[in-house]
Amino acid sequence: MTTNSRPPLAGVRVVSIELAVAAPLCSRHLADLGADVIKVEHPDGGDFARSYDDAVLGQSAYFVWANRGKRSLALDLKSDAGRTAVERLLDTADVLLHNLSPGAMDRLGFDPGTVSRRWPALVNCAISGYGASGPYADRKALDLLIQGESGMLSVTGTPEEPCKVGISAADMCAAMYALSSILAALHARQSTGLGDSIDVSMLESMADWMGAPLYLQMYRGSAPSRNGARHNMIAPYGPYPTGDGAVVNLAVQTRAQWEGLCRIVLQLPELITDERFRTNDARVRNGAELDRVIEEVLAGHTGQSALQRLGDADIPCGEVRTLGGVLTHPQLEARGRWTSVSTPNGPVRALASPFSVRGTGGTPGRVPALGEDTAAILAELGLDAAAGPSPAG
Repeated sequence: MTTNSRPPLAGVRVVSIELAVAAPLCSRHLADLGADVIKVEHPDGGDFARSYDDAVLGQSAYFVWANRGKRSLALDLKSDAGRTAVERLLDTADVLLHNLSPGAMDRLGFDPGTVSRRWPALVNCAISGYGASGPYADRKALDLLIQGESGMLSVTGTPEEPCKVGISAADMCAAMYALSSILAALHARQSTGLGDSIDVSMLESMADWMGAPLYLQMYRGSAPSRNGARHNMIAPYGPYPTGDGAVVNLAVQTRAQWEGLCRIVLQLPELITDERFRTNDARVRNGAELDRVIEEVLAGHTGQSALQRLGDADIPCGEVRTLGGVLTHPQLEARGRWTSVSTPNGPVRALASPFSVRGTGGTPGRVPALGEDTAAILAELGLDAAAGPSPAG
């Protein structure tokens, strides 16, 4: 990765009419890749994610994470001046990204047909809960609702109770499909000269990620069990306590790893051919018995001695860290992954973008205050900031 060359999306302008997580995360990735991202917000409070909490120097953790590298343009899109500003922006843009409530863009006059006719080279990407058609098209959706609708909750948690994933997995999933779709459309435009109308559904995105459990349901007639932090389709795979109170994470996925676990870690080679555990399917079916054996053996180890023995057996393993442990993770430190991002309330610590392509890896752009770039952007468009929309004060 080099940081002194032109970013891959330099010269690409993205207009993002966005809220919450899915579209903001997608546009943040585009900004990390060098795009000029203009975040359009309502002057009265802006993106409601700004007020989720005040954890980061008085600013929302989600907002600071998902909105670096952007410029903030405060517009009332229900006003003539606001819509005119967006139209002028789209005259200069390569991408329009949005995740407003179902039908909102249509009511503002930016329905897919109008956009494609007026700006045929524009890549127009909509993110919604259920897509633009079908019986659920008009339903509002948030991350946890989609975790439920997609079946993710049904396979996550303990046997007694389903649990949500600890992060906004459905939002992030849709953001990544939107990102991939936008990049593909920009690539195709180089040869066709035409943009595209992209319809990203959070449900369809999450359902795709649920593919393996869905195949078990389709072809075996049963869903994977909820196994807490342990894998429900591969065994043994998950965290196990050791005698000193530590927890080690281990993963056995191949025949050689299973044999190594039995011979070197458990020192019970007879388990290799035991019919209860000989195949992965058998180990999953008899997971409770196998877990008891592993827990009994690891109770005689410290966390470090267990990791050493697992390493000697060439079995993938690791620690189960708290968030505090992630903040001091030696691998992140050694690879220089921590950087600083400017925010309206001062610099904050941040992880550098995981993108590892030429032109990325420099200091990320700042997190914008609401409307801080309004005057400058309107001036670029030849609009009078005093007469037109104004930033929130």
